[in-house]
Amino acid sequence: MADIKRFTTIKARLYPNEVQVELFEKTFGCCRYIWNRMLADQQRFYVETDAHFIPTPAKYKKEAPFLTEVDNQALIQEHNKISQAFRVFFKHPECFGYPNFKRKKSDRDSFTACNHEFTSGPTIYITKDGLRMTKAGIVKAKFPRRPRNGWKLKRVTVDRTKSGKYYAYILYEYAVKEPEPVTPAPETTLGLKYSMRHFYVADNGELADPPQWLRQSQEKLASIQQRLSRMRPGSKNYQEMVQKYRLLHEHIANQRRDYIHKESRRIANAWDAVCVRGDDLAELSQKPNHGNAMKEGYGAFREHLRYKMERQGKALIVVDRYVPTSRTCSACGMVLDSAVSYQRKLWTCPKCGAVHDREINAAKNIKAEGLAQYQRTQKREAA
Repeated sequence: MADIKRFTTIKARLYPNEVQVELFEKTFGCCRYIWNRMLADQQRFYVETDAHFIPTPAKYKKEAPFLTEVDNQALIQEHNKISQAFRVFFKHPECFGYPNFKRKKSDRDSFTACNHEFTSGPTIYITKDGLRMTKAGIVKAKFPRRPRNGWKLKRVTVDRTKSGKYYAYILYEYAVKEPEPVTPAPETTLGLKYSMRHFYVADNGELADPPQWLRQSQEKLASIQQRLSRMRPGSKNYQEMVQKYRLLHEHIANQRRDYIHKESRRIANAWDAVCVRGDDLAELSQKPNHGNAMKEGYGAFREHLRYKMERQGKALIVVDRYVPTSRTCSACGMVLDSAVSYQRKLWTCPKCGAVHDREINAAKNIKAEGLAQYQRTQKREAA
């Protein structure tokens, strides 16, 4: 099999000193400034000429000399990002919104810099306990893992969380042998049904019941909010309590992310194929009693499962969301005239008399439809 290019990211915790923190904050502000200026000029140019044009960052350096104090690569990447934002908007306006101006209070503080190889060496590289960056020098860092031989560092994104922690997302490119496609069989295929009660339900009866991290921390969050309401905004005590609130939410997000990674890895290693239904999660989250379950990250879980299976040559088969999986009898194939209510856990097929658990039955139908869909695709490709 031929070699293919793949990308992976190492997330490292950064511990910048005071000078480096000041440089990072300047870079965040300059990136936000250059984005807003380019977007404003693009809108004005479109009104005046009825044509689309985005100026480059070099245009603004004479009128804003503070832009020269930060890494030029970060400014160039902002131009690339806004150009990409307009490309996807023009191509799919129904899916992607028009680019918005960035606000200091609500938008993410981050910047991206690309690595360049010169005769003197690369502009970005990692050391034993740090990350070397342009203008910032060597920033102390803690790495959860190290790059392997042959990995090429492409770019790094520095991000500051709301709690004040700095992270570097280091993107590497590497070559790997293309995996042999794995042909799914019924006994090595898993059907998954999104469940409001259990996160997901499998066709073999397996239930996923991750801890309700947000619900478990609800009392702490309510207590902090109550204390904040009695404090003077802007005071030292107020700022300390806001920091506790942010750290608690960050801890909840980390717990959810850890579970999603581990569970998707377990399933990807254990099964040759997984069938899921292509539910519109944004639409489901608007329905009553679905919001809390969506906060557990089923959409992220589905996406993590997809790329982990693809890297092993396995398939994540997405079944059309309009297939009547919940009201179809998995034993005889009869389809009920009306949908089975979410409130009903069990229902009986009027034709064959089989008693079904509503969600397990749906998972079985998702698996059967996914395998049939896979077979149809293989026949079309062979023809």
